[in-house]
Amino acid sequence: MNDWPEGWSDSDRGNRYGGGSANAQPESPRVMRQVRRGPAAPPQGAGVPPQPSYVNGQGYGDYTNAQNTGYDSGYSSGQVYGGDSGGPGGPGGYDTRPARPAPNWRRRIKWTAITVLTVLVVTSVGTYFWADGKLKREVDLSKVIDRPEAGEGTNFLIVGSDSREGMSAEEKKELHTGSADGKRTDSMMILHTGSNGDTLISLPRDSDVEIPSFVGSESGKTYKGTGRHTKLNAAYAEDGPELLVRTVEFNTGLRIDHYVEIGFAGFANIVDSVGGVEIDIPQDIKDTKSGADLKKGKQTLNGEEALAFVRTRYALAGSDLDRTKNQQKFLAALANQVATPGTVLNPFKLYPTMSAGLDTLIVDKDMGLYDLGSMFFAMKGVNSGDGKSMNMPISGSTGGNLVWDKAKVKTLVEQLKNDEKVTVSGN
Repeated sequence: MNDWPEGWSDSDRGNRYGGGSANAQPESPRVMRQVRRGPAAPPQGAGVPPQPSYVNGQGYGDYTNAQNTGYDSGYSSGQVYGGDSGGPGGPGGYDTRPARPAPNWRRRIKWTAITVLTVLVVTSVGTYFWADGKLKREVDLSKVIDRPEAGEGTNFLIVGSDSREGMSAEEKKELHTGSADGKRTDSMMILHTGSNGDTLISLPRDSDVEIPSFVGSESGKTYKGTGRHTKLNAAYAEDGPELLVRTVEFNTGLRIDHYVEIGFAGFANIVDSVGGVEIDIPQDIKDTKSGADLKKGKQTLNGEEALAFVRTRYALAGSDLDRTKNQQKFLAALANQVATPGTVLNPFKLYPTMSAGLDTLIVDKDMGLYDLGSMFFAMKGVNSGDGKSMNMPISGSTGGNLVWDKAKVKTLVEQLKNDEKVTVSGN
């Protein structure tokens, strides 16, 4: 029986490759007759005979005696890709898989928001504990005796010291700090925060004050007051922060809630970490002692220039009083630049700034990171409509020391205690 398709015979094969010809001449190119395919075959078992084979009466799948091997490649079996009922396309080649559901954007947005919020919370908590752990809580205000009663609002005593701790010889030379042993106060300010505006009051270091009875911070011994008068910065030099707080409270009657101190290096590093601070210099300043060499006008100061500016004393006509005004002006400008979304919300600025400041800040044992943040934002608000900056009112001098105006100081302290708007003016 002839297994070739209808209309074909063995003789039609001629002398071609695969026909068993013994002719030594190569066979001419084989021409495969076109076979018209019908519609796709229905699934196997539907009663349709298998399609004809083309080689040796067998399909390509029977190339090496399919009857013995049972191998069938599926060629010319009537199957079409996607046409098998078991294939992904289903019968007839059509895709019968269920349609892919549209993305649930509301759900995606919800989970994205939850993820972002979680990351922010974890980062914020981690940052808080990291920063809180860097604070140097070295001042124990519980050692201060005979303290005034607490009033409304919060009072910070902010001290700039000439501490050279951790500075190399090269840094001391660059910042013109000298190499004196120990440390002294270079500036002192009281910052009051409350509901009726924030007030920043500079205490000239040459202020004439009485050293009261106090307990030694290291010895624990009680030293009785003798009515001795001296400059305010001498209290710090004599027994450190605790005696300074005790002296300020005794001579003002105002209770100090928190103590914050920063040294030369820390101040310069904070300024550099925010990329410098823009300020309007009131006059040309050249001071060989502080290293200041500045021209009048608006400009951006780096850490070295800023430190020289706030320490300048001898190049100013009013000496210590003019210097405290420059210090207030610069600190307000620094706070304005630090306490902004551009710094607070930018980790590339926030972390270097916090690291530079926290490494050199010395605070009291009860002060937390929240208190420190409140202080910086209050300093920023000093120059706003409700804020006020001033020097302690001065009535004259004695022996080279500046004497406070007692009547004005009394009114000022009462207004601060009651958290009232300050009406007293300073020098």
